[in-house]
Amino acid sequence: MEKLSLSLPAGSITCILGLNGSGKTLTLHTLAGLRSSTSGSIKLFGDEINELSRRQIATRLGLLLQVHEDAFPVTVLEAVMMGQYSQLGFWEQASVSGEETARQIIEELGLAGFANRLINSLSGGERRRVAIGTMRIQDPDIWLLDEPTNHLDPQHQMSVMKMLQGLSSQGKTVVASIHDPMLAARYANFALLLHGNGQWEFDKAEQLLTPARMQALYAIPYENIQGERFSSLVPA
Repeated sequence: MEKLSLSLPAGSITCILGLNGSGKTLTLHTLAGLRSSTSGSIKLFGDEINELSRRQIATRLGLLLQVHEDAFPVTVLEAVMMGQYSQLGFWEQASVSGEETARQIIEELGLAGFANRLINSLSGGERRRVAIGTMRIQDPDIWLLDEPTNHLDPQHQMSVMKMLQGLSSQGKTVVASIHDPMLAARYANFALLLHGNGQWEFDKAEQLLTPARMQALYAIPYENIQGERFSSLVPA
């Protein structure tokens, strides 16, 4: 990316769109401090991110990876509760209230009855929701999500996006890479379009998520279809 400059306000959802290989994952990893930028700086609530410890970053920022490898088998409940670790002292154990919160999150994500299942026995979509649940209990102020709706059926895609919308209404900052312009147009406040070759656009969603911009981004025609409650941005 060349001279990428953006400020992500609290209480907003920013969707990153672009072709595969355009830099969506790279952008999220750089924002999370996992990769160093060649120039410039990334500030987390005014602090240079490369001057913060990983623990300090984890109390403020959460990252959902596109591919998640489970190092060892744990239950769904144990996996979700791992999100608390950044909030606990070295010898401190998770509280009973923390377990209750984890169980509530599991139920909200449509995984009721899965608490004692091993995560390596779950489908890709179920595992995706568990990872989102881990971030929920971590409760960071900034949510960075690499394709959060990947592997999910339409029902759970909508429930995840509604959950992210609810988090933004609570003042959280949400940044998500996404492949579906329709979901982005429905839920995003801002959009970052990555055109490849270092070219990018950042603006309010209604300014960028248009048929003309999507055709330029994906090289296929798009159109807006007006429904009773909202319009849908779909390939023509």
